[in-house]
Amino acid sequence: MPTAINDIRKRSISSLGYGFITSDYLPQGKDEYYLREMQNKNGINYRQLSAYEIEVLVRNRNTSDDWNKILVSDAFNPELVKNCKFFGLVRIGKLEPFCLEFSDLKVPVGLYNSTIISCDFGDNVVIDNVTYLSHYIIGNEVIIVNVNELVTTNHAKFGNGIVKEGEEEEVRIWLEVCNENGGRKIIPFNGMEAGDAYLWTKFRDDEVLLQKFKEFTESKFDKKRGYYGKVGDRTVIKNCKIIKDVWIGADAYLKGANKLKNLTIHSGPEGTSQIGEGCEIVNGIMGFGCRAFYGVKAVRFVMANHSQLKYGARLINSYLGNNSTISCCEVLNTLIFPAHEQHHNNSFLCAATVMGQSNIPAGATIGSNHNSRGADGEIIAGRGFWPGLCVSLKHNSKFATFTMIAKGDYPAELNIPIPFSLISNDVTRDRLVVMPAYWFMYNMYALERNGWKYKDRDKRQEKIQNLEYDYLAPDSINEIITSIQLFQKCTGKAYFRKNEPARECTDDEVIAKGKKLLEEKDPGIDDLEILAEGFENTRRKVVIIKIIKSYHIFKDLITFYGVNQLLQLIDNKGITSYENLLDVLSTKHVLNEWLNVGGQLIPLTEISLVNKRIREGKIKSWESLHSFYSQQTKLYPTQKLAHSLAAFQLVSGVHLKKLGKVAFRDLLRAALATREWMTQGIYQSRAKDYTNPFRKIPYDNQKEMDEVVGKLEDNSFIKQQNEELARYQKKITGIIEKFNLY
Repeated sequence: MPTAINDIRKRSISSLGYGFITSDYLPQGKDEYYLREMQNKNGINYRQLSAYEIEVLVRNRNTSDDWNKILVSDAFNPELVKNCKFFGLVRIGKLEPFCLEFSDLKVPVGLYNSTIISCDFGDNVVIDNVTYLSHYIIGNEVIIVNVNELVTTNHAKFGNGIVKEGEEEEVRIWLEVCNENGGRKIIPFNGMEAGDAYLWTKFRDDEVLLQKFKEFTESKFDKKRGYYGKVGDRTVIKNCKIIKDVWIGADAYLKGANKLKNLTIHSGPEGTSQIGEGCEIVNGIMGFGCRAFYGVKAVRFVMANHSQLKYGARLINSYLGNNSTISCCEVLNTLIFPAHEQHHNNSFLCAATVMGQSNIPAGATIGSNHNSRGADGEIIAGRGFWPGLCVSLKHNSKFATFTMIAKGDYPAELNIPIPFSLISNDVTRDRLVVMPAYWFMYNMYALERNGWKYKDRDKRQEKIQNLEYDYLAPDSINEIITSIQLFQKCTGKAYFRKNEPARECTDDEVIAKGKKLLEEKDPGIDDLEILAEGFENTRRKVVIIKIIKSYHIFKDLITFYGVNQLLQLIDNKGITSYENLLDVLSTKHVLNEWLNVGGQLIPLTEISLVNKRIREGKIKSWESLHSFYSQQTKLYPTQKLAHSLAAFQLVSGVHLKKLGKVAFRDLLRAALATREWMTQGIYQSRAKDYTNPFRKIPYDNQKEMDEVVGKLEDNSFIKQQNEELARYQKKITGIIEKFNLY
């Protein structure tokens, strides 16, 4: 058989720098620079070189295939161009005898020791020791030093999953998120929101919708060949090896990267982006304010605004949401909503949809497909997903919001519908243990701080999607309601199983009995073994513990959630009386289903409607879909209020309009009591870290401990929560007085 050889073609030296767009792809009447002219918006008036300037350039060891193809601005200084080779049309802006300084880097303005092919330069740039610079438009005051290759091809896509003229469909870049088999693959595009990615991956049974999403993406870009790469104003690139087909915004900083290929790197006033030493980043899009440092490997990806990859992280076939950080570890085939944290070299996240406010620790293996006959498993984790150290989970698994998983190797698939739970693998008794409402009982500090810190860290300038960070929201509340009904059924079953095993009961009888026992806080429940079904794919027992306390906490949370929405309504509408409040409340409330669409909570009915409009061609672009997100942001407070009242009515059995003044006063006081209990829990859960004798082991005395971890009484977050409680108390008291609720 013949041996494969590299295809080395010989062409005339005169062709170097020309024919970027071949005649096959040139529109009639256009030359190869027509797209370049459209892209270059620097406003510089270029002219041809004078005979004197050419003489100086030659004396400074510069060469050109045609000096007439070198165009310059009126403020061009030929003394600042030395030892360069020019090919094709090169246009150079102002060059003045200045030194540009960035951090500790100080370099003289000018073009030095470089091979430059068909490029445009803004004013006062520094190009030094760039071995091969081809087909780029460089902005003003850009610094590029010690770069092996900075080149754009005529079929550059800059990370977008599009196909250029003359290319086969096979070259299209897809992101195979959520599932390793590609069954939920999506096409990356500049400006993709987490909600876009989720809708595209979710509704796989709707072929028309999927085709529309593909059309949306293709309509954002044309198929023309010949777009130049860009380096925005004041961007600094130093000591990099290969940069190919990369579009770079303003004020970016790239240093020591090994390979950057087929990328869009957004940078500018919305957030400056940086790429550091040893990075190899290919086929992707980086949003504003992104960071990638120290040996990062990213292939086929989208990094949304203000996300970070650090310390050797690997991100492959994945979408990383806004304000997220991944360090050291490996993430494959995953869709990650905003506000995600993942650290430590030995954590692994694969084939998952992680819905935000999540934290993956060391040793966590989230997604072993080895228990399947094919690499087609998935894990779906609701907001606030916090597996513990060295947790190993199996596909397929699904978790409600704010699920914490204790350290352990979980032997089978899990389906946990109860939010705020602690899941434990009790190896000694060979059972799975579920503790609902764990966060409220034992870790209120972390729960409250979770929502606060992610809201505080949201650095987005343009908030296209309204990200929900509150732990009490329509998604978690719906799960709480489902859990309350589940508790009633499980408790009733446990009672009859122990006390009347021979009796055949209907579901209604079982639920009624369980509800009675739980409402009365019957101490006999403590003697029952409360078992759940369908939580784990094994025959072993799944035990729910602390069910009485969890049941009543969940009911209190429903009341608290509803009152909080009413307080917002009273503030927003300027309501001054109880009667006025009743007038603005609707008479009918329906508990609807919600979806977490990339961190934005939207009623399922609205999603069904927008999908229908997309199918019918009434929504024709991603921008129009983003307008839908903005519209839902405006509607959200009203939708959330209606949802909270429907939840309260379902759980309490009482319509708010029929409460009466005294009952409404008691409702407000109950919410205040819940807030006081929460604030106390925030303090107590943090105080345990100061009173636990094992936490004191590293310290010889209290003063040493205070210097290292700070004094408990100085904790700024606890102080903030106490201040918020005082404002809450004042607001509740004020409404009771103003509304004359006596």
